[in-house]
Order: sequence, then structure tokens, then C-alpha cells
Amino acid sequence: MNKRYRPNVSAVILSSEYPKKCEIFIAKRIDMKDIWQFPQGGIDQGENPQEALKRELKEEIGTNAIEILAQYPQWINYDFPSSVAHKFYPFDGQSQKYFLVRLKSNALINIATPVPEFSEYAFVEFDKIFDRIKHFKKPIYKQVLDYFKKEGFLSC
Repeated sequence: MNKRYRPNVSAVILSSEYPKKCEIFIAKRIDMKDIWQFPQGGIDQGENPQEALKRELKEEIGTNAIEILAQYPQWINYDFPSSVAHKFYPFDGQSQKYFLVRLKSNALINIATPVPEFSEYAFVEFDKIFDRIKHFKKPIYKQVLDYFKKEGFLSC
């Protein structure tokens, strides 16, 4: 059986203080217990990944005042865990494009959006990020962060 993956974007967001401070934005999902993640969302028909990234950030964190620093070179596929897979039918998982972005100094985060996805957020130091991210995407997040660091896009 061929699996169907929903095209999706995800943002590793650095604070506007970067590179003076190396803090990454994570947010706690409203619909899952103690799940912290990077903002992400689907790519709509006719959108390119950069357009989807800016739209999703505006929808999820109330701002798209960002500077794109880099993108992960490949799409990363993952399957939904069986406990939530029914919510995403007809898709079996997502195919994600990851972006490394920096908030502009005038960016105002507001997670109390018209359709909120997050109950709280934090800027976490690079070496503390996996103290909060413990779910099935942890290996993917590690792969992406390691790439951005190894390639010199992220200096923490």
C-alpha cells in the first residue's frame, strides 16, 4: 500500500536576540497532553513552502515578521502515531520542509489566535530544547538542528 503524506512546513524559530542569545521558540499544543513542538502546518493548494510558512506562522503565533536563514535540503516524512492517525485521515503522515528563521525585532508573538493551537510558549536555550521535546518527532528535530549547526547556519 502506498502511503499518503500531507505536504507541511515547520519552523525552527530563533529569537530576535540571535546570535547574541541562542534561544529557540517552542509551544505547547492545546490538543495533546504535554506536547511541545515547533510551529508547523499544511501547505495549501497553490502555495509554495515559503508562502505556507509565513501564513502558518501568522495563524499559529500571530506574526510572520521573520527572516528566513536556511532550509533543510530534503523533505522529511513521518507517519502519524496510531493514537492520533484517525484525526488526519486520509493521510498516513506528513512530508515536512523545515526552515530556520529569526524573528525580526518588531515581531509580537500572540498565541491567542482565532483558532489557537498552543496554550503556552517559551524560548528555550539550544542545549535545553530536548528537556521539553520528548515525543515521536524528537529524532527528526535532532536531525534538523544538527544539520543547521553543522552547516554553520546555527551557531550555539
